[in-house]
Order: sequence, then structure tokens, then C-alpha cells
Amino acid sequence: MTDNGRVLEMTREEFEELVGEALDRIPAELTRLMDNVAVFVEDEPDPKDPDLLGLYEGTPLTERGEWYAGVLPDRITIYRGPTLRMCDNRADVVAETEVTVVHEIAHHFGIDDERLHALGYG
Repeated sequence: MTDNGRVLEMTREEFEELVGEALDRIPAELTRLMDNVAVFVEDEPDPKDPDLLGLYEGTPLTERGEWYAGVLPDRITIYRGPTLRMCDNRADVVAETEVTVVHEIAHHFGIDDERLHALGYG
């Protein structure tokens, strides 16, 4: 929320661009390892968790076995509304979006929240 108490404004398209830019900053050696995962931008999370910035849904790479075939892609969702409400300016949104994207991709690689917090991606 900005200093004047207003929620920062950013169009869905602008926010999607930031998510795309954050994905582009992921090192190529990691993105090559990502498998069967799609990234989406939504305006708001489930009302039960209104402050959720991102969500990973799927089977982490570390848990996939020979049985893993023909399944729908894992889903990473980045939420625009909560991100804009917690940030004071565009630079904050850029930084928070990058942290959230990395956080959710890390879940795809099987890294849990405790380890992510220790690495500064809480």
C-alpha cells in the first residue's frame, strides 16, 4: 500500500510482463530442467487466503517416478492483487514478483518453505 494509503495501481498486462521478466531472469540451466509446468497470473487468490502471493500446485520433480506420465502440467499461479496491496511502489512490485516467482519455481524443484526462508525467499 502506498504512503497515502492507496493501493498501488498496475494493469494486469503490466503485472504479467513483470512475471515474464522474472521468469526470464531464471538461469537457463534451471529453466531447462523445469518439466511439465505452466505459469499463470490471476488477480486474487482464494478468499480463505487473501494475502497469498503465489501458489504451486503439482508434483515436484523430486517426487516424480516412472508412474509420472500423461498428467496435466503443474501449475504456478502468481497473484496480482495481494502483491500490489503489500508494495509501496513499482520497484517493490518488481522485487516481490521476482521473489514470488523464484519461490514457486523452487517448490517445483522440491524445495520446501523452511529451506526457502533460510535462503531469503520467504
